[in-house]
Amino acid sequence: MSLAPELLKILVCPKSKAPLEYHAGPPEVLVCRESQLVYKVQDGIPVMLLEEAEPLDEATYPPRS
Repeated sequence: MSLAPELLKILVCPKSKAPLEYHAGPPEVLVCRESQLVYKVQDGIPVMLLEEAEPLDEATYPPRS
């Protein structure tokens, strides 16, 4: 499942307010480089809770060029 482009344009990290990178996966996630956090997308719904976020592993989600 893919997130709507309109939704991706308005979503920001709840911690830093920085833009998010969408990774289609699996697993489907949103990545914040500034906060170094990864937010899961479950059944097409972003889980934007800080307590549910995981630390960013750049080997798993390398920066896009």
